[in-house]
Amino acid sequence: MENTRQQKVAKQIQKDVAEIFAKEGASIVRGMLVTVTAVRVSPDFGYAKIYVSVFPFERSRELMKELERNNWFIRRALGQRIRNQLKSVPEIQFFLDDSLEYIDQIDQALKR
Repeated sequence: MENTRQQKVAKQIQKDVAEIFAKEGASIVRGMLVTVTAVRVSPDFGYAKIYVSVFPFERSRELMKELERNNWFIRRALGQRIRNQLKSVPEIQFFLDDSLEYIDQIDQALKR
């Protein structure tokens, strides 16, 4: 169970990372539609798991490699935004949220 402070920090990180992708990270996302679907923060605020959804899904592997390659850039940009809320910037990891792809597969199966 996440406490209220963890939930607030997670929502702020979600909003800030989405803003980073939209404004500063255009070279990272390269014309893909990237949505930050969820963020999970550890109790000590040392780690953040960021779940992203990608459209088109076929390019998700390419995006995940690009996110790992530019992890330092995104973390630095995040640090500039949350420096007044946290003592240190959490280590961030990106995970693919494939729930939309799963829903599409189920929808296609039901149509058959």
